[in-house]
Amino acid sequence: MEKKIEYNGKVIEITGSPQIGLIMATWGFFIGFAAVSLYGPVAKNLKEILGLSGFLMGLLVAAPNLTGSLLRIPFAAWVDKVGGKIPLATLLILAVIGMGGLSTLLYLYYPHLQPWMYWLILLFGFLSGCGIATFSVGIAQTAYWFPESKQGSALGIYAGVGNLAPGLFGMILPFALKTIGLTWSYIAWFGFLLVGTVIYILLAKDAPYFQLIKAGVPHNKAVELAKQLGQELIPTGSLIDSLKNSARHIQTWALVALYFVSFGGFLALTGWFIVFWVQSYNIELRKAGLLMAFGFSLLASVIRIFGGWLSDKIGGELVSIMSFTLTLIGAIVIMIAGNHSFGLSLTGEILMGSGMGIANGAVFKLVPKYVPHATGGAAGWVGGLGAFGGFVVPPILGIFVQNYGVIGYSKGFIVYVILALIAIIISIMLWKSYGKKINKPIED
Repeated sequence: MEKKIEYNGKVIEITGSPQIGLIMATWGFFIGFAAVSLYGPVAKNLKEILGLSGFLMGLLVAAPNLTGSLLRIPFAAWVDKVGGKIPLATLLILAVIGMGGLSTLLYLYYPHLQPWMYWLILLFGFLSGCGIATFSVGIAQTAYWFPESKQGSALGIYAGVGNLAPGLFGMILPFALKTIGLTWSYIAWFGFLLVGTVIYILLAKDAPYFQLIKAGVPHNKAVELAKQLGQELIPTGSLIDSLKNSARHIQTWALVALYFVSFGGFLALTGWFIVFWVQSYNIELRKAGLLMAFGFSLLASVIRIFGGWLSDKIGGELVSIMSFTLTLIGAIVIMIAGNHSFGLSLTGEILMGSGMGIANGAVFKLVPKYVPHATGGAAGWVGGLGAFGGFVVPPILGIFVQNYGVIGYSKGFIVYVILALIAIIISIMLWKSYGKKINKPIED
């Protein structure tokens, strides 16, 4: 779309379209999210070289998820003020710095790493995780381009395609490690991230309202003109106001809890399942990467699109109940399998991937529905605190390994049994209260 708007004798060009907005937001999230896949496949290498405990190994796998979750909150709210392009580009640049530093460290010292370098690798992991924080920025950026009736499908496509990144890279990296080695694998990904960031900065477009604001049009007039151009969702208030307004809705916190289980759980297991297959069944690293990718990460990403579409049809609350039930069953199956039944473990992984993927699509269908006037802030709370599960869970799983040995890899899934049960209860509560006023604020 390229339309010319005349305001006070000045011609303003509005560029982009919902399709371009969706494509570039998805691209930015895709390249940023790829970082999370790099730590699972190399955790075993670094554990041996640096002599890491199970807890420190879990912390390393989880490192990108800390910044990738917490930074979602302010950056997503920032979208309500300036649009999505500047916040998302900033996060990608920080990720480039992190990957550049890690690649340099590995080029200079690997495989002769010293124990103290663990903390430096952890630091670069935190910076790399800034790319994961692009998720909630892209959610808000995409939502502002599309009418409410199409947001479930649009956000499902955005998140589903973007979520393919860790699965694809987790599948490719073990082969790259064998072919060109660990150092050059990281350098190659750093090059991909750098080029991808430049492409995003050059081609990404904000929704019409933000283009009008940047052109100097006052808020009230920008709202009027943006609506004439087809933009339904309009931000209100400042960055802080967006966070405050969204935080006052009790449904925001219910969605945070659901997303902690679905997407936080997804992040945690994307890195953990590779270690699980290698250690529990002594599977070669490349095959473990394929099992994680096809049995969990890629499956969860693709089926997320279905979750968004189904939520448009029957409602996100009902879809959440069904999907978290699948997650619960999958976790129980893995626990029953222990480290003795590959078929059962794989079945459990597939069930969990399906459940988490569908739930991810359902939860973010509900964000603009419950908090339409502070979508960026709500997306920040939900995406940020929800994704924090990706940082919290792996060290806990590592503690099970420390206490029980190899069998601890399967015993640890009791964590997901508990989380899934909590998510089912919350989903039922949302479903039961659907007929009430959906924007009921928390009482002061």
